[in-house]
Amino acid sequence: MSTAAFHISSLLEKMTSSDKDFSSASGSWLRVLTSITYCLGPTGQILLLPYHRFMATSDLMSELQKDSIQLDEDSERKVVRTLLRLLEDRMSFGVMAGRISGHKVKEYQVETIVDTLCANMRSDKEQLRDIAGIGLKTVLSELPPAATGSGLAIIVCRKITGQLTSAIAQQEDVAVQLEALDILSDMLSRLGAPLGTFHASLLHCLLPQLSSPRLAVRKRAVGALGHLAAACSTDLFVELADHLLDRLPGPRAPASPAAIRTLIQCLGSVGRHAGHRLGAHLDRLVPLVEEFCNLDDDELRESCLQAFEAFLRKSPKEMDPHVANVTSLCLQYLKHDPNYNHNSDEDEEQMETEDSEFSEPESEDEYSDDDDMSWKVRRAAAKCLTALISSRPDLLPDFHCTLAPALIRRFKEREENVKADIFGAYIALLRQSRPPKGWLEAVEEPTQTSSNLHMLRAQVPLVMKALQRQLKDRSIRSRQGCLSLLSELAGVLPGSLAEHMPVLVSGIVFSLADRSSSSTIRMDALAFLQGLLGTEPAEAFYPHLPTLLPPVMACVADSFYKVASEALLVLQELVRTLWPLDRPRVLDPEPYVGEMSTATLARLRATDLDQEVKERAISCMGHLVGHLGDRLGDKLEPTLLLLLDRLRNEITRLPAVKALTLVAMSPLRLDLQLILAEALPILASFLRKNQRALRLATLAALDALAQSQGLGLPPPAVRAVLAELPALVSESDMHVAQLAVEFLTTVTQAQPASLVEVSRPVLAELMRLLHSPLLPAGVLVATEGFLQALVGTRPPCVDYADLIHLLTAPVYDQVGDGGPCLHKQVFHSLARCVAALSAACPQEAAGTASRLVCDAKSPHSSTGVKVLAFLSLAEVGQVAGPGPQRELKAVLLEALGSSSEDVRAAAAYALGRVGAGNLPDFLPFLLAQIEAEPRRQYLLLHALREALGAAQPDSLKPYAEDIWALLFQRCEGAEEGTRSVVAECIGKLVLVNPPFLLPRFRKQLAAGQPHTRSTVITAVKFLISDQPHSIDPLLKSYVGEFMESLQDPDLNVRRATLTFFNSAVHNKPSLVRDLLDEILPLLYQETKIRRDLIREVEMGPFKHTVDDGLDVRKAAFECMYSLLESCLGQLDICEFLNHVEDGLKDHYDIRMLTFIMLARLATLCPAPVLQRVDRLIEPLRATCTAKVKAGSVKQEFEKQDELKRSAMRAVAALLTIPEVGKSPSMADFAGQIRSNPELATLFESIQKDSASGANTDSMELS
Repeated sequence: MSTAAFHISSLLEKMTSSDKDFSSASGSWLRVLTSITYCLGPTGQILLLPYHRFMATSDLMSELQKDSIQLDEDSERKVVRTLLRLLEDRMSFGVMAGRISGHKVKEYQVETIVDTLCANMRSDKEQLRDIAGIGLKTVLSELPPAATGSGLAIIVCRKITGQLTSAIAQQEDVAVQLEALDILSDMLSRLGAPLGTFHASLLHCLLPQLSSPRLAVRKRAVGALGHLAAACSTDLFVELADHLLDRLPGPRAPASPAAIRTLIQCLGSVGRHAGHRLGAHLDRLVPLVEEFCNLDDDELRESCLQAFEAFLRKSPKEMDPHVANVTSLCLQYLKHDPNYNHNSDEDEEQMETEDSEFSEPESEDEYSDDDDMSWKVRRAAAKCLTALISSRPDLLPDFHCTLAPALIRRFKEREENVKADIFGAYIALLRQSRPPKGWLEAVEEPTQTSSNLHMLRAQVPLVMKALQRQLKDRSIRSRQGCLSLLSELAGVLPGSLAEHMPVLVSGIVFSLADRSSSSTIRMDALAFLQGLLGTEPAEAFYPHLPTLLPPVMACVADSFYKVASEALLVLQELVRTLWPLDRPRVLDPEPYVGEMSTATLARLRATDLDQEVKERAISCMGHLVGHLGDRLGDKLEPTLLLLLDRLRNEITRLPAVKALTLVAMSPLRLDLQLILAEALPILASFLRKNQRALRLATLAALDALAQSQGLGLPPPAVRAVLAELPALVSESDMHVAQLAVEFLTTVTQAQPASLVEVSRPVLAELMRLLHSPLLPAGVLVATEGFLQALVGTRPPCVDYADLIHLLTAPVYDQVGDGGPCLHKQVFHSLARCVAALSAACPQEAAGTASRLVCDAKSPHSSTGVKVLAFLSLAEVGQVAGPGPQRELKAVLLEALGSSSEDVRAAAAYALGRVGAGNLPDFLPFLLAQIEAEPRRQYLLLHALREALGAAQPDSLKPYAEDIWALLFQRCEGAEEGTRSVVAECIGKLVLVNPPFLLPRFRKQLAAGQPHTRSTVITAVKFLISDQPHSIDPLLKSYVGEFMESLQDPDLNVRRATLTFFNSAVHNKPSLVRDLLDEILPLLYQETKIRRDLIREVEMGPFKHTVDDGLDVRKAAFECMYSLLESCLGQLDICEFLNHVEDGLKDHYDIRMLTFIMLARLATLCPAPVLQRVDRLIEPLRATCTAKVKAGSVKQEFEKQDELKRSAMRAVAALLTIPEVGKSPSMADFAGQIRSNPELATLFESIQKDSASGANTDSMELS
């Protein structure tokens, strides 16, 4: 027998032994302690458990939970038999039996346990029933979810269900009913869908319980029916809904109030759990509930309002016709307080003195009533309003007019719970009013967003008046609600609270000084103050600083680490806001700097602090020294030494490095000689550490020190740092490489002599980096700066000719002419570096350009040499002077006829770039060549595009008309590639003089041929950039006219319009956001399959179907995806989903797009997706189960695999919606996936990918 088996056997023996048989080896301490331990039963009675049996069972439980323990069949049988025998002993054994059943025993043993527990639950002994009920609940909680594919859960639930239904039907024993209903509700909530065969019997068993005379039975039946409604079939759900509606009498018909309340509560429960399925019944249901809401029964009113809340959250579209009535009811009952006279309270408020606020609670007590239920009605109304605001952002302007004033008036609510929900409703309104991402008030014309914000700004004085007393309320919860609301208001309307600063400061100081209560309110007040410092102008705080600073300083010294940490953050923000570095000081810091530095130094010196406080103290001191270091006086030296000490500490080194960076970057130019000699070697050692964030912070600190201290840096220490840099200039981490090169540039300018030893190894690594095709623009710019610094020193650190040779050698030394040996992007990088060197040494530029011209025209030059020469000339030619340019025209024209495509492209690029620097000479020549050389037109247009992009707009104005005429002559070209380049040229030309040229597009769109119209629309796309531009306001006024091209009869024009719209939505949504009501119907029209555009083409003996409308449909769906990211608030999601649903059955490309959209919608707006999940599942199922015809080509199999993977990602996203697992169709499909090995494997791999992707997203990427 193994050791584990022997141990378990001995535990079983102890569990069955009597007290007198208990071995003395157990220790005399046990007998002395006692043989009895006490344990409370479920109904509060004291249970007496023989101590040794209890401990043996507990030990057995611990052993079985170990993964290393595996029971054989005989041991399993013994364990189960022993536990079931002990069930009659006491409650704890029932719990343990339940837990063991879920973990270590086989299915048939679990069934034995469940059978015994079910039998005991119907026992005459109350204690045994309680134990069995707890045991069954434990079994259910320990079972693996059905979604894992385990059949055990389903088998156990099916075994329990039959016995539960018969137990519920026992009207004579209410205790059994209650226990059975509890277990059934728990089971349906976790495993409702797999019990489909029992749903009908469960429904017919539960419905009669709604008429039970016992309130507890009715409440539990209501909960169970809610869970059942989410999982049952559509037919059963309709039966349930009809039953409830038929049982609801008319409001004037005689009926028991308790029965009506139960039915309304049941409708609310169904709405909360399965409201997405109630949509079809709401037109019949809502008017009834509205009538019942007017009856004089507060509990019934609460239930009605809770039902409305559920309907609004789950079926907002179907509730649209009833929104006005529901809003009216909510506003009526939001102030429903029959036991309190608010008018007299307002009179008192006008007469009260400063001391009267302390007597307020007493006056409230006069009106309090233990039987008063009206507060629950008010709370339900507030929650219903929150649901209404959250679910209907399209009604926001109406909400600001109707709901906002009512909510503000109710801020005086006397009941804390209700007040919190009223605050929550107004906060929901503020969040919905928050401007969308990328919205800039300064450049926008009046829109709905600006209108909402304007209305909100008008409410600010009313809000402040309503909250003035609340900010000093005795109730902590009320003050927390005020601070939360004001934080949200400041975030939505920055600067709006500045004129109310006296009230805010008074409230903040009151909470900070409140030491009688928990520290939570102080932390909330500090967090609010920090946010306020970020949103309000600094001038608003100047008069209040003497009042505000002392309590903040007291919090810095607080013994609770979280309060101290928040206070240090506030102090840091205070310093940064009130004494910014980029503006002259307005407020004299002298009265405050001593107090602030003393408090921070005390925290900085202490070593027995929480890590968070240490880091915040270091950061705060860094800001203090950086912003006010010139006022610290004799405290500066000990502060710098403390920073140096924290730099040596492994725990605090990262925040210390960041603080040192702040000090070094300060424009105060503080003298840091005291610490430089010791700090630089420490920083050099950090460059060898594996911690990426530390290396990045260290390089930033070194660069700041080199810029501020320059020649003051000790040369030996600088050389120690430079020795670490070659290893950092590596492709493995481009960001680190960029910072390293920037630091090298700074050191080269400050101490060129220090670079002698490391310049060669650094250059070798830099050349390797330049040969990377993935070189980011930032690294390239840093490299150009470093190379310029190397040749810019006197004398140069490295000779100009040597650097040019280093850059060009890999290309020039290539043996043979097998085409370019490097990636195309590398040639551009090398050319940029050659141009940077030429710009730094103007005296060398002409000679370099002449050599490049010779290399370009030499017949012996390889393709790579010619490409590099032309790309370098494109950059160098503008600074080389007119000498080489005269010869360059002929060389470039000749190269346009080269047999190498790379040489032709490089020559066209060079022609345009060089021409931009000498327009009078080159541009007429280029235009003439376009006219004269139709065969080279494509390349010459590329050259024109480069010239238009690189030249100054004013210098192009004299040629604008000629270029305009030439380009529009080529809009009707047969080649789409040529028309695309023409469109880009037109777009760049319009930017030269937008007010004059943009209106001309109207004429071209009205009178032009189809190719001209599509070219014009494509040109408009090139006017949109992701950065603010002066053309934006003018462009916005024309967007509506351009979008009318969606009604153009030509397919290519419509496709071009959709591409333009997609670019606008993606890069600058403010251009189209206010036009979506007119654009969306036209967009949705393009998502439909048009049979008149589908034709058959004969290809030999085969017929092939061609869909000419596919590209347009694909473009339309791409627009829909972009709208999800930037204009979600303006979309009718239900209408949007209709077209997504159609796309799920479309062509391969469109299905791929709609699967991605569906996954995104499941995350962004799960409620509407849940409403139609049954319809969405079918196309997903069809895709996942589709088979490719035998004999198909490899590409068909790959496409189908990719489709399946994409569909499975959509399924995985749908399963993240909490209630979706209860859908019968989803449960059926999930079972189908689990039963199919191929689909199960695919689904598991996608879930792993999702988990790893989420982990990656949550990682710190600094």
